Amino acid sequence: MLTCPPSSNLTVQQLLQGGAIMTRTTTIALALSLFAATVFTVGLTNSAAAEKPTPSRSTARSDEVRVFYKRVKVGDLDIFYRKAGSKNAPTVLLLHGFPTSSQMFRNLIPALADRYHVVAPDYPGFGHSSMPPRDKFAYTFNNLAKVIDQFTDKLGLKKYALYVQDYGAPIGYRLAVDHPERITAIVVQNGNAYDEGLDNEFWKPIKEYWKNPTSKEKRDAIRGLLTYESTKWQYTTGVKNPELVSPDGAAEDQFLLDRKGNDEIQLDLFLSYGSNPPLYPKWQEYFRKHQPPMLIAWGKNDQIFPPAGAEPYKRDLKTLDYHLVDAGHFALETDGDTIAKLMREFLGKHVAKN
Repeated sequence: MLTCPPSSNLTVQQLLQGGAIMTRTTTIALALSLFAATVFTVGLTNSAAAEKPTPSRSTARSDEVRVFYKRVKVGDLDIFYRKAGSKNAPTVLLLHGFPTSSQMFRNLIPALADRYHVVAPDYPGFGHSSMPPRDKFAYTFNNLAKVIDQFTDKLGLKKYALYVQDYGAPIGYRLAVDHPERITAIVVQNGNAYDEGLDNEFWKPIKEYWKNPTSKEKRDAIRGLLTYESTKWQYTTGVKNPELVSPDGAAEDQFLLDRKGNDEIQLDLFLSYGSNPPLYPKWQEYFRKHQPPMLIAWGKNDQIFPPAGAEPYKRDLKTLDYHLVDAGHFALETDGDTIAKLMREFLGKHVAKN
């Protein structure tokens, strides 16, 4: 019988070596657990609805703080997004990381929506957006950024604050460089723009793939980063109390990650991430020239983007609210209330009056 240490105790090498262990049985079990969780939740909701009286008009939640789940056509793609808040309020555009989707913002959105128009899209190949085959759509960061740029045009977002995490940073910073006049502020949560942020164990096998982009061996060597064990590792490593981390986030991410063909899409994007470091000087020049107000709320125990990637922002930004949060890669999972409070204070000072 195979036994594994808890996800939070695994090293990057153990994750990579375990790539071949993920089986169809695991995938089926994951799907069944998601189905069971959904049925259980619906049962609780219906039971609660039967026991509680219908709220009066004065106590019912207004449409402005409800979260809506919508789609918009961007070219041939259906882009799924979550939105809440009044269109007349300042917009906050939330850009997610890997391997997740807009679901990572499921608790943050309602925490901001009473004051802000909050929009969180899923990129192509992620979440509930279209996942065209690789011969129909090139999965690169340039293309993801182009889609999100067109998405903002479709929604008529003329000005917005950015929240960038992980993959959201190279996508968001491309938008900022192309449209500096649109950016009212930036919130950075473990989103990299400096070489120092990639100088760690996690990135070594990925950098080897960048050096040998046609090598099947180098590509296969990082498949272990696509397993359920790896996804749980991202959620739990560096967390003070793993019991604060809902298993639902990792389970949903993996369910979508395990769709046929998605593994190759994600490996393409690991390769394309190598296009980002050459752009770091351009992004840093944008910071220095345009000086967007910036809040850093960084999970200091992240082993993918450690605080070494947060510190250099201090070189280039004059208006910088800097916080290292005692959390991991997905800091919202355990410290969402803290980050929401920091955001409300920061946005209230720098965005609300724009």
